[in-house]
Amino acid sequence: MKYRTLGKSGIKVSEIGFGAWTIGLDWWGKIEDDEAIRMLKRAYDLGINFYETADMYGKGRSEKLLARAFKDMRNEVVYSTKWGYDIYDAQQVGHRELPQKHNPDFLQFALKQSLERLETDFVDVYSLHNPKMDAIKNDRLFEELDSLVSKGVIKSHGAALGPAIGWKDEGLLAINSRNITCLQTVYNLLEQDPGRDFIKAAAQKNVGIMVRVPDASGLLTGKVNAETNFDRNDHRSFRKREFILEAMQKIENMKPVANSKGWNITELAIKFILSQPEISVVLPTMVSIEEIEMFAAISDGNYLNRAEAKQVEEMYEKNFFVQPIATS
Repeated sequence: MKYRTLGKSGIKVSEIGFGAWTIGLDWWGKIEDDEAIRMLKRAYDLGINFYETADMYGKGRSEKLLARAFKDMRNEVVYSTKWGYDIYDAQQVGHRELPQKHNPDFLQFALKQSLERLETDFVDVYSLHNPKMDAIKNDRLFEELDSLVSKGVIKSHGAALGPAIGWKDEGLLAINSRNITCLQTVYNLLEQDPGRDFIKAAAQKNVGIMVRVPDASGLLTGKVNAETNFDRNDHRSFRKREFILEAMQKIENMKPVANSKGWNITELAIKFILSQPEISVVLPTMVSIEEIEMFAAISDGNYLNRAEAKQVEEMYEKNFFVQPIATS
């Protein structure tokens, strides 16, 4: 496992992080507590020290699992959690967004709850969860976050964009005008925008980029194809059949690039991302020990050089030479 520095924070993080949404929610299938603990411990044994979670993942379930897995190991792991959704007075229905409360009072309340669940007296990274523009523009809120850093209650803070891909204006404003350490966004071979704008801005401000959905919801690992039918509870059910069909053709067009390096498409997908120094950590969606082992092995320092990465970017700009397809 290779390690990088998370933006201006100075925090050393593994290139592959553990996204604890899979153990906190059942959107990718139910994972029992004992299996979740085994997954977390195996990730640590493989060198993964960065654990990304949120209070809303199972209403604190993932945070509690982290505390159980890493009891008496607090200084050996990096906890990154998120806040801003009202999980206390609102009921989660399917994938529908909960009401948000990105304000200083709720910040203090939510942080106290997360600290208790994580059984710690500090959080390494504390990020706004899917903030809207009004939250990014809230001067008092960011003054309070900076104050918490000065007190050592949080080591750094950031913004996690979503829920879907996009949020360019919010992301750029956060990078350019707020003292954030990191920005989390969707970025992968098939969906490089607006991530490329964030990467360029992050380089100027020493902000680390955290990448989620690096496998394009399973398309770049072979878990999803034209025949896949998603359960309505599956978080990937928003993917339209037209997108999947076109993506499959794009992936075929990328195989020669992967083959030239002796990689499969999954390795190309992750190594393309890790070829960019502004990206601090990649957060694959991992639902088994086997997947943890697969992704961890990809962090080996053998990535694309700048010319090769540029070739992939140019393929993206040309839509991977995909011809219009019939979907009927």
